Amino acid sequence: MIKHIKPIAIVLAGSFMLSGCGSSAPALVSTPIENIDATPLKNIPLSEDEYKAWGAADLATDTIPGMSVNKAYAELLQGRQGQTVIVGVIDSGVDIEHEDLASVIWRNSDEIPNNGKDDDKNGYIDDIHGWNFLGDAVKENMEYVRIIKKLKPKYEGKTEASVAAENLAEFKLYKRAQAEYDKEYKEAFETKQYYENLLNQLNMADKAISAKLGKENYTLKELNAMEADTEELKNYKGFLLQVMNNIGEDLEDAREQLKGGIDYYAGRLNSHFNMDLDGRAVVGDNVEDLTDTNYGNNDVDGPDPKKEDAMHGTHVAGIIAAARNNGKGIDGVADNAKIMVLRAVPDGDEYDKDIALAIRYAVDNGAKVINSSFGKYFSTNPEWVMDAIAYAAKKDVLIVNAAGNEGLDLDTTQVYPNDQTPTNGQEISDTFLTVGALNYKYGSELVAGFSNYGKTNVDVFAPGTKIWSTTPLDEYEFLQGTSMAAPAVAGLAATVRSYFPKLSATQVKEIIIQSGLPTTTSVVVSGDPSKQAKFADLSVSGRMANLYNALLLADKVSRKEVKLN
Repeated sequence: MIKHIKPIAIVLAGSFMLSGCGSSAPALVSTPIENIDATPLKNIPLSEDEYKAWGAADLATDTIPGMSVNKAYAELLQGRQGQTVIVGVIDSGVDIEHEDLASVIWRNSDEIPNNGKDDDKNGYIDDIHGWNFLGDAVKENMEYVRIIKKLKPKYEGKTEASVAAENLAEFKLYKRAQAEYDKEYKEAFETKQYYENLLNQLNMADKAISAKLGKENYTLKELNAMEADTEELKNYKGFLLQVMNNIGEDLEDAREQLKGGIDYYAGRLNSHFNMDLDGRAVVGDNVEDLTDTNYGNNDVDGPDPKKEDAMHGTHVAGIIAAARNNGKGIDGVADNAKIMVLRAVPDGDEYDKDIALAIRYAVDNGAKVINSSFGKYFSTNPEWVMDAIAYAAKKDVLIVNAAGNEGLDLDTTQVYPNDQTPTNGQEISDTFLTVGALNYKYGSELVAGFSNYGKTNVDVFAPGTKIWSTTPLDEYEFLQGTSMAAPAVAGLAATVRSYFPKLSATQVKEIIIQSGLPTTTSVVVSGDPSKQAKFADLSVSGRMANLYNALLLADKVSRKEVKLN
């Protein structure tokens, strides 16, 4: 992340050609998108089609704060040829057979499939589409639970005064992990109970109202018109009116949402916080030894035949590079990208060893962009990941990283991975880009309520709320998070590197930061209406990533008409 961004003039007048890819493109007359504070707010709800593609919309013409992807392809890239760019997706796995992804999955041409040999001598046998660093592991603890399990025999019942000076830092880590566990376990347990009570109340209310109306299915209008002649019916009617007005008239859908919440928190209690779980046992490696690399397999979508555990990674991959203009599903941001799959993020917190090795694998096998849509707030071997980030920078690879979804200020809260800390602003890499999430509402609700932020630790914002993308078994769903914002920018970076391959990863990072759309508006932070800040103060750039502007600036930089920094 760049602390000091020197202002540059990017008001482009006259005609010029997109260059850098070795082809003679016809001249264009185009100017960047700017002065967006004059853009009117969108006062009507988005249509279903607009929701499904809002990340590609253009703020100036659509009044939706997308990345101007469609505008870029229609006005700047039509008829032009770029180079293939490999994007490493470090995630939960990817459904490589998905109808909208199969054609964009990277294939290791130096490896002969299924011959049981390491043909390319890269240390991984039959790694055709990447590598699965988790093997058959799926469920995992949170990192602070693993810390407690490791250190409890040493520190349980001890006070700070009784701990030797050389062990004090470790003891404080143990106490901090225990406090986090106590807080998070309590929240998960109570939330699960809350959803269970709501579901029980919904079932009782629905049964009573159905009996009163003499029908199982009824509308909001019929419920409103029903006379509640007992106190109990009044309570049931009031409860169901809230449900129908806030969730929808389909009570079965409301039930499914509540069951989903119950299952989610039950899953957390059974795996994330389970002190008896040893999720790593099936992998067979020494997780504390970075040199123990003989583990994992080439099953990059994971062990589940239904591929449900690959949901997150498949969604991320689609945002980056789902095949464009194939008449199926969605159009990814990048049209010349190949997805290299690195399965290293379980259902729980990732291991530093897996992430470090996955980054190095991606770098060593040709990736020019890496997407990291994961993160945690405790780390036992952060230096392994830091070294891998520095290695990627040395090899000219851009890492695009999700900021996180807790509505926290990362300038005061440590998150992993990152290329700096709240107490030490010195970056270890100039090719590490952290992305916060935008909402589809331009105005005070521009920043997603869940998104982390930080004037020095988040670089830029991108679409991350209600994002439609690929999910396993040829399906498509809405998901949201900074996990969705990061791949939007990874796709942007891959597009710039495709059409301007001579630009370095450092230059591409700067181009993304400096070409984004700034706004002077104040926005709600952390989803709390009483907490507002200038959008410009929530990231290094104070900008929204924009493909159209990035391509224009990339062209100027590639022809040395503009200097970055």
